Amino acid sequence: MADAGLLRFHVPEPEVRPGGTPDFSNVTIPKAGSVPRPEIDVDPRSIRDMAFSIIRVLNRAGEAVGPWAGLLGDEELLEGLRHMVTLRTFDARMQMAQRQGKTSFYMQHLGEEAVSCAFRKALRPGDMNFPTYRQAGLLIADGYPMVMMMNQIYSNEADPLKGRQLPIMYSSKEHGFFSISGNLATQYIQAVGWAMASAISNDSRIAAAWIGDGSTAESDFHAALVFASTYKAPVVLNVVNNQWAISTFQGIARGGSGTFAARGLGFGIPSLRVDGNDYLAVHAVAKWAAERARANLGPTLVEYVTYRAGAHSTSDDPSAYRPKAESDAWPLGDPVIRLKNHLIHKGVWSEQRHTQAEAEILETVIAAQKEAESHGTLHAGGKPSTRDMFEGVYAEMPPHLRRQRQQAGV
Repeated sequence: MADAGLLRFHVPEPEVRPGGTPDFSNVTIPKAGSVPRPEIDVDPRSIRDMAFSIIRVLNRAGEAVGPWAGLLGDEELLEGLRHMVTLRTFDARMQMAQRQGKTSFYMQHLGEEAVSCAFRKALRPGDMNFPTYRQAGLLIADGYPMVMMMNQIYSNEADPLKGRQLPIMYSSKEHGFFSISGNLATQYIQAVGWAMASAISNDSRIAAAWIGDGSTAESDFHAALVFASTYKAPVVLNVVNNQWAISTFQGIARGGSGTFAARGLGFGIPSLRVDGNDYLAVHAVAKWAAERARANLGPTLVEYVTYRAGAHSTSDDPSAYRPKAESDAWPLGDPVIRLKNHLIHKGVWSEQRHTQAEAEILETVIAAQKEAESHGTLHAGGKPSTRDMFEGVYAEMPPHLRRQRQQAGV
């Protein structure tokens, strides 16, 4: 046999480097309303092509078209717009607070607001989300107090988690928001396990797992798909593809699968891709997947095609690994602007009312911030008690912790 030559190691590379011209020509965008809406009991094998398309409702003219449209009324859409603007305003204030030294760390949702805000409205009370760090919209859309979120970010005396979590790692059982883990992907298998337990208990609550494109390379992601498909767990498996992990483009984690949704096909899981910057499309797909779970039809994998417009976190400088103008070139636009334009097209909103709403929301967020800061910030004011670190770990505190607490004088 002839020598084939030396082996070469392959490392995927993004289309464009910093300083280059942004290029999204590889993102195929179907016409809004062109992707069919199957019945929830559809045979997954018959919709394999949906793992390679993108479900869209809002067209370029701001109209809602196609079989996935019509699920939300005007008031629900106006509420959704307010939730997204609130999250964006909250982000801006907390980003500024971090720069002022009031907290050590923050992560924005800029450009991804529709994903979590719309998804939450497709769930019922009691359903449980197992989120990553960029789904605060689940809390805002469910009415969780912003003051409590800010207290957690500041790690002050009113922090509901007593300073025991990294800023932005919220937790609220009452609002269906499982404690965030900094070890990404662990939440995926936990969500499937929680959903299996709900089914074993003959409960009616479903789970939603969340993961970013980069973390799908973790083994927990694949283990979760095995268990979810084998036991038909009542869970929605969400993959937020915002094009970038911390500093690596999506191709590193995606490998040769073409799309992240395609990962579900090998497990026999119905897999869809949706325009993550289209509030109506996100809600419609989330509703479809949730209905499947409640009907004992098993899991659904949903890939949200979106774009991280800001930095990965306050510790990141995206200009080091992507063109500065790339977010402006993103072909699916801005989720807030798109929903605003849709409501203006319907005649239930206007630019003037939007400007007024932004001002009102900013006033509300600033008021919440002042209240939170009255309880302390990272370097000023009240702090959680040292005693708190010993509480809430064991049902009955073991002797060695009691001794340590006594030694600490708390």
